[in-house]
Amino acid sequence: MVTGEDSPQTPLPYALIGAGPAGLAAARNLARRGISFVGFEIHSGVGGLWDIESPKSTMYESAHLISSKTTTAYDEFPMRDEVADFPSHRDINTYFNEYADNFDLRRHFRFETEVVAAEPDGKNWLVTSRDRDGSEVAETFAGLIIANGILSEPSIPEFEGEFTGELMHTSAYRNPEIFKGKRILIIGAGNSGCDIAVDAVHYADSVDMSLRSGYWFFPKYILGRPSDTLNEGPTLPAWIKTRVDGRVIRLITGNPARLGFPEPNGRIYETHPVMNTLVLYHAGHGDIKVQKDIERFDGNEVKFKDGTSKEYDMVMLATGYRLNYPFIDPQHLNWKKNHPDLYLNIFTPKHRNVFVLGMVEATGLGWQGRYIQADLVAEFIQASQRDPAKADEMWRRINGPRPDLFAGYNYRQIDRLPYYVNKDAYRREIVAHLDIFTASGTN
Repeated sequence: MVTGEDSPQTPLPYALIGAGPAGLAAARNLARRGISFVGFEIHSGVGGLWDIESPKSTMYESAHLISSKTTTAYDEFPMRDEVADFPSHRDINTYFNEYADNFDLRRHFRFETEVVAAEPDGKNWLVTSRDRDGSEVAETFAGLIIANGILSEPSIPEFEGEFTGELMHTSAYRNPEIFKGKRILIIGAGNSGCDIAVDAVHYADSVDMSLRSGYWFFPKYILGRPSDTLNEGPTLPAWIKTRVDGRVIRLITGNPARLGFPEPNGRIYETHPVMNTLVLYHAGHGDIKVQKDIERFDGNEVKFKDGTSKEYDMVMLATGYRLNYPFIDPQHLNWKKNHPDLYLNIFTPKHRNVFVLGMVEATGLGWQGRYIQADLVAEFIQASQRDPAKADEMWRRINGPRPDLFAGYNYRQIDRLPYYVNKDAYRREIVAHLDIFTASGTN
């Protein structure tokens, strides 16, 4: 066990939790600055949930990126030309392995090792980890970098009554063979829910979707190009962009309400878009039927709020995920309601040496958005060791007013996705905070 008796000239390492997109970005930024750290990863390799073999993966066999490789990849490491515009989960896992190997990141991680507890130890942190044999060890670290992801803990809503058929969350779904000969109800219409509905129509006897609210459906291609690559130009004011883009999308996809879907809530971009128009295609062909919100379960019968009811063999919950950092007391992350209340979705005012990476969502932010988070954290850690005045300036900001991360958009899902931001506003703020350190020459 490390006791923390290192000499002042040799700072303790930081504990980095997770080797998915955010964890690899952290490892890269720490390593290139020579900041000492130890990575912990519960799986045997890198990639996080993108490795379908990982015990924490929520991947399914047909899963692909919903954004294109161009807007998703780390800037310093583009995906290979031969990779498809919208890669499969297996292509993405290969990409992360290539990234880790290219920058020699794997050697920093202890694989098949789970962090089970982290608690303050004076100014440091005592971290308890468990290896694949069940052996536990407690070690002292200079701080924590939490990057274990936001899509591993299913959000299971409560319903009136009891459903006696098969009840499954999308996190457990892998292969559409399970739908053969069954009457399926999918609750929710996020990207996973729509993907799975499209899978199911080729196997199930019937496929219905129960929706509480409406979504904007985006095509993956416009004019022969990935649609998100057409959205990377100069930033327009929200009132202009929503008006123009909303009309374009309606011109291309039509009004989903005509097919039974609820009207979208708010303006375009104010809810997380669904990058799937195949679900509209199948709804237009009668392969998918849209139902109202659920009132209650009654055996294998589902009663809807419009007074109708129908029998099903399986209910699939496409109800999203909840934030989960089970190894640390929520108070240390400044937890409020259903999420940690963090400055820039990264820094807690409770502790100067605790950081959360990857707790951010925005249309078009990509993994580069996680990379610049890690860049800022690494700069702060380095300044804390070499340029305390700059670190103090950053700490004052962390404890001050919060910057605007919405850029004029009224995000409608902020109760369910409290870490949602506007990508352009978020990038600007991260860059502005990086300027604190780059001006000091600590790079």
